[in-house]
Amino acid sequence: MNCCGPSRPFTIRIIDNLGHEVITLQRPLRCSSCCFPCCLQEMEVQAPPGTPVGYVVQNWHACLPKFTIQDEKRMDILKITGPCVACSCCDDVNFEVKSLDETATVGRISKQWTGFLKEAFTDADNFGIAFPMDLDVKMKAVMIGACFLLVPDYMKC
Repeated sequence: MNCCGPSRPFTIRIIDNLGHEVITLQRPLRCSSCCFPCCLQEMEVQAPPGTPVGYVVQNWHACLPKFTIQDEKRMDILKITGPCVACSCCDDVNFEVKSLDETATVGRISKQWTGFLKEAFTDADNFGIAFPMDLDVKMKAVMIGACFLLVPDYMKC
């Protein structure tokens, strides 16, 4: 599967301070091109592992990265819209978390600028998430999962 580059499937296990797995993120093999709307990115978020709590689903758009946050029943909960160019020099790249009708911004996922040297010579990325305090804890876990689909290496278009 390594030959598939950023399209290859992955499983990420998030553990707590005691070493217990608390969240599992699973992404199947998907195309890394927005030219194939039948194979867009999707991730299942499980918390605890084995219990799906939600999904992050890429929506086709000609030039913007767009995603839908879904609950465990695949009901749409929130939308995420990113900038046309998902990289920036000397500034954060912000993905707005919006209501379903996309009229209200309720949060933000930011790929944070870490300085020229780190950005130029490493693949490391730092993300920050802001969401409503009253957002269901399951949806907070799904938004953490969304960060891993927003990584530029996986969103080449």
